[in-house]
Amino acid sequence: MPLFPTPRAAQPNSIPEPGATGTGLLRRYRPLRTRATGGFGSVEICLDTRLQRRVAIKRIPLTSQGVRTASDNVAAALMEARTASMLPHPNIVSVIDFTYDSAYAYLVMEYVDGMSLEEFLAQVDGHSLTYDEAANVADALVQALSYAHENRVLHLDIKPANVLIDRNGNVKLADFGMATLATAAGFGGARGGTIGYMSPEQLRGDAVDERTDIFALASVLFEALCGYAPFRAQTPAESEELIDQGVTRPSELLPDIPPASEEALMSALSPAPQMRMDSVEEFGDRFCRGLGHARDGRRSFATLIARLTSDEQDPDAEADERPERTWELDPKEGYLGSQTAHARRIAAGVVAGASVAVVSWSLLGTVGLVETLPRLASAAAIGVAAGIAPQLGSALVFAGFVAAVLAGTPLVPALPVVAIACALACGWWLVWGRENPGPSAALVCGGALVCATGDPLLACPIAIAACGCMASGAAAASSAALGMVLGALVAALGQAGALDIAQAASACANPLLIASTALAAAGSAIMAALMGRAWSRYDEDGRNAGYIAAYAVPAAVSILLLCLANRMEIGGATALGAATLVGGGVLSTIIACIYVYLFGYRKEPTGV
Repeated sequence: MPLFPTPRAAQPNSIPEPGATGTGLLRRYRPLRTRATGGFGSVEICLDTRLQRRVAIKRIPLTSQGVRTASDNVAAALMEARTASMLPHPNIVSVIDFTYDSAYAYLVMEYVDGMSLEEFLAQVDGHSLTYDEAANVADALVQALSYAHENRVLHLDIKPANVLIDRNGNVKLADFGMATLATAAGFGGARGGTIGYMSPEQLRGDAVDERTDIFALASVLFEALCGYAPFRAQTPAESEELIDQGVTRPSELLPDIPPASEEALMSALSPAPQMRMDSVEEFGDRFCRGLGHARDGRRSFATLIARLTSDEQDPDAEADERPERTWELDPKEGYLGSQTAHARRIAAGVVAGASVAVVSWSLLGTVGLVETLPRLASAAAIGVAAGIAPQLGSALVFAGFVAAVLAGTPLVPALPVVAIACALACGWWLVWGRENPGPSAALVCGGALVCATGDPLLACPIAIAACGCMASGAAAASSAALGMVLGALVAALGQAGALDIAQAASACANPLLIASTALAAAGSAIMAALMGRAWSRYDEDGRNAGYIAAYAVPAAVSILLLCLANRMEIGGATALGAATLVGGGVLSTIIACIYVYLFGYRKEPTGV
């Protein structure tokens, strides 16, 4: 049914007078298509001819089954609906204008280009959401209801059809105050809500409060996760009976649902209001704890809605209208991480591949491959393999080191070095290297830096930046220390052509290496801890100031190294000059800043 009946004398691009009384407001809107119709009214997508933008106009009849309701009740309901609808919040569909005549009420609302949650669930596999998508919906609706409740407004008709999702994955709640208007106009069954989402007190017509909206929100989220509405029925009495029987525990359908989310749903769906949470914020905190990432859910919605609506071409769309991008910059994931979920994995592969190629170049020279082209090709091939599987990059370096030692050193003197190297390598790899590509890439990066520069002082700050960014906790410290020692041993093997236990001990006893390795391990652990703490703080309240302290760690360590070298009167170290060491520290700080910008604030634990 069209929103505005068109009389014979209607002028093009104008809105005829609705009902018995004309309204000038509606003359500026040109109907494009009908979005939805039903007993409660209809929604029409219109073009604002004055501002050249699209709007959604809801027309609500003020009569029920041909019987006009009392004018005083309708006027009061209209006033409440108007007040409730004009709640300025990014997760609430905004009302642009409001008017009514003797037959209809008209709400001119913002146009949400996308689909409702009801439409989305009907079209996706399983008719349910992923945990990330559910977290996105819950986070948005909790914020919307929290704002409304702070302004003493209840929704009273939360259902999937009133949850709108745009093409960027943003979730908005529509139809605030409409339940009151429906009741006054004679629609809606029980107090204007929708059977299947109303709480028992709303079904009975008892007093309602914030906990009534919490029950409806939990019903929507249960349906979104489990694929069915647990209290849907033909009559209020049947729905109340289902509520009293209790809902099936979500874990019976979703074994991997977080316990906190399940308990939040079970509490919020209690028939007794006093058993539910007192505030929607408490429900949101408990439900979303460990459920998923709202931003990931937003990106998932954007991708799926773009695909689901790709065949729905709007004939009235403007010719020069450009499609909106389906990704947005997420500080948690960074510039590259916002566009692809594999950005960090790719970065670890690039670092591991380049680093393994550098170390392999040195090792290949010790086993007699000195011709440039074959040596370069072999090192590059090994580096490519490490880039494809970063976790194996460290294993390839350790295996190459052991093979080179055995090839250039008599067996008996080589056995202690090989045994110690294998023990350290296997222990580190089993604990930290095999599961996450970050620590493996960080370790071979530290080894490659020492091999390439021949000076652990120069390698130390950059190794801290690499390990602090790509690993966490003990994994960062152990990767930095073992990587630098491995680089020093590879360099010693290349110089002598052999490496027995005495030569290995002499290389490791270098004061420069000892100081650099200790500071690299400590600096990496401190930087990783600061970044992990900053990430937790950002995840809680959105502030990212804590990263400044993490960025400063490599520069601070470079200055400390310079002071330590001068104090120890190490000539080789002081000859580098203050500018070289400080410059390396500043470069490391820049590398850390670039890494966070490209790959985000998120800090994942690695190992123990």
